[in-house]
Amino acid sequence: MKNFFLFICILLSNQIDAQTISLKKEWESTKQLPVTESVVYRTDKKELYVSLIDGEGNVKDGKGGVAILNLDGTIKNATWVTGLNAPKGMAAYNGKLYVADLDVVHTIDLKTAKIVETVKVSDAVFLNDIAIDKKGAVYVSDTRTNKIHQITQGKSSVYLDQVTAANGIKFINNELHVLSGFQLLKFDKNKSKTVIAEGLEKSGDGLEPLGNGDFLVTCWAGIIYHIQKDGTKHKLLDVQGKMNTADICYDQWNKMLYVPTFNANSVIAYKVDF
Repeated sequence: MKNFFLFICILLSNQIDAQTISLKKEWESTKQLPVTESVVYRTDKKELYVSLIDGEGNVKDGKGGVAILNLDGTIKNATWVTGLNAPKGMAAYNGKLYVADLDVVHTIDLKTAKIVETVKVSDAVFLNDIAIDKKGAVYVSDTRTNKIHQITQGKSSVYLDQVTAANGIKFINNELHVLSGFQLLKFDKNKSKTVIAEGLEKSGDGLEPLGNGDFLVTCWAGIIYHIQKDGTKHKLLDVQGKMNTADICYDQWNKMLYVPTFNANSVIAYKVDF
């Protein structure tokens, strides 16, 4: 009898692990936001920061910036920061917002909206996403050169190379997770690589942990996946040809996923149902 109950517990556990999740659309920003690429949720202010390319994604035209949305999708400040080029991935840390902008990383003071530092990344072409480790070191992917750079004390250096189409990056438990083309990779502190999942339909873009070992992953072409910690993939959304799904943000406390739609010029909020 004891073995029978153990079998049932294992079976139920496996069923729970195998369950996927679903997305329920809550709102979409109604005012046009010119080429939304990345979203960051600021918990203390209950605000969303959105990078706006406002032009071509690889051109230094000074048209880009960062807007602020309220949590119902309305615009709080459409011109919080202006004068950038093609800003993409962002990350907040210790009162600062770090923004990847083609070949530089800007540091913006969250209180004043002023750029307090701009670091030129050597040989960078298309800086894309940003992650920050527990010590405050900044990491930025370059999708075109297949590299990940590290920035410390105002200087950049190559942290990893030969990471194909490196895009979305996140530090989780002191390990760097990277969307590399059609794969989700993990690098430990010794830079040893593990393939978590592979076989994405299109090249990966946004990466967010769910907090239970699983991930939400986007492909820029218009796909959102749930990837379980064992590498199993479930497609949650496929809107290819209708809109893009770029560098997402996930609020674990409220189970809300914020999706910048790039050329659809909006941000969409989805409730994540387990």
